[in-house]
Amino acid sequence: MAQVLNQTCEWLLERGVGVRVEEQVAHMVAAKVDKMPREQILNGADMVIVFGGDGTLISVARIAPELAVPILGVNVGDLGFLTEITAPEIFSELGDILDGRFKLDERMAVRARVSGAQRKPKTFFAVNDFVINKAAIARMIGIKTFVDDAFVAKFRGDGLIIATPTGSTAYSLAAGGPILHPSMNVILLSPICPHTLTNRPIVVPDNVVIKAQLFSGGQEVILTIDGQDAVPLFDGDEVLIYKAMEKLRLIRSLKTDYYSILR
Repeated sequence: MAQVLNQTCEWLLERGVGVRVEEQVAHMVAAKVDKMPREQILNGADMVIVFGGDGTLISVARIAPELAVPILGVNVGDLGFLTEITAPEIFSELGDILDGRFKLDERMAVRARVSGAQRKPKTFFAVNDFVINKAAIARMIGIKTFVDDAFVAKFRGDGLIIATPTGSTAYSLAAGGPILHPSMNVILLSPICPHTLTNRPIVVPDNVVIKAQLFSGGQEVILTIDGQDAVPLFDGDEVLIYKAMEKLRLIRSLKTDYYSILR
């Protein structure tokens, strides 16, 4: 990665483009660039280039979603649903981008508000999904679920995934959920190992509020956010999930489409 990162910085500087590099990887770059913490690198940026896999891109997208900085993902990791550009293609693609030949893909994200008797309410942001699941012990938990206060089901099993269309190719897919086109305006509920034959994935409109109430019988349960952060949940806690105002903005090549990435 060091070689392609250094070459990319030099290529951009030669064309008069200002470059900032995250402090953590700045030692890989020989060119004279601005070095700053990841938390500050998006401020005032026209575009951010992320080298890595989908997890790296998501971690950057979650830093300051309100800034709505377009992201170009360069895949040097394992998974590449979001990071579609490969390292050998980067200079050709950057040339197209500087000439205005690209498409901007805006995708919905979600927020979750967690509240309960043992905590102060707190809100979280996710690009892919929120997952309510067991922390360790192999026993079932119960999650009473509502959509706009209409009772849906009491899911009993290992947990529940609440995913965006982008997140439908992440954990939800492994749990037997459907693949949703990322342009769809919906939210996906996928039970994890449900203990009832009728508990199957449900797709709902994105203008609803999903309420999940936890009944764990004292077991350790966590809420994971995009598989990167975790929050402990307690019996009786309530999680409200709804569409975020902010969107994930991805810079896409005109040479590929969503279905070629799936293949």
